[in-house]
Amino acid sequence: MEAQDLGAQLHAELLARGKMIASAESITGGGLGDLLTAAPGASETYLGGVVSYATAVKQQLLGVTDETVEKEGVVSAACAREMAVGIRDLLKADFGVSTTGVAGPTEQEGKPVGLVYVGVAGPRGVRTVELKLDGERAEIRDQACIEAVRTVMETVVDPDQG
Repeated sequence: MEAQDLGAQLHAELLARGKMIASAESITGGGLGDLLTAAPGASETYLGGVVSYATAVKQQLLGVTDETVEKEGVVSAACAREMAVGIRDLLKADFGVSTTGVAGPTEQEGKPVGLVYVGVAGPRGVRTVELKLDGERAEIRDQACIEAVRTVMETVVDPDQG
């Protein structure tokens, strides 16, 4: 399924359920928000997002804790979880989705290129997914967006997931 189709499908699922989503991005640099707003009428399901490339932005706007940054790093499941919860709470959305990881060209925090974490905070909890993606920088970022939308879709369709 093409990325735009997947985004439109998620929009339809959220719309059918009367739910809203917000995004917190690092590795994807706004690409996830672009995908979530591609469908006509996206304003009915997408509240907005924060592109938080800098650690300070993750902490100040999204509530990523000092402890997470120091012990786990910003490329971690813990950071993805806190970012997803932070954006959900900040924008008062039903779902918050986050992306953090390493697109390259070099490792970050001793973590390899292609390591990505997606967080989804929903009404019933939070889930994170670890991805190990291959390709050039742009490919990794695009794949991360697609996998984030897929993860949200799974969570929306099966509420026990988050």
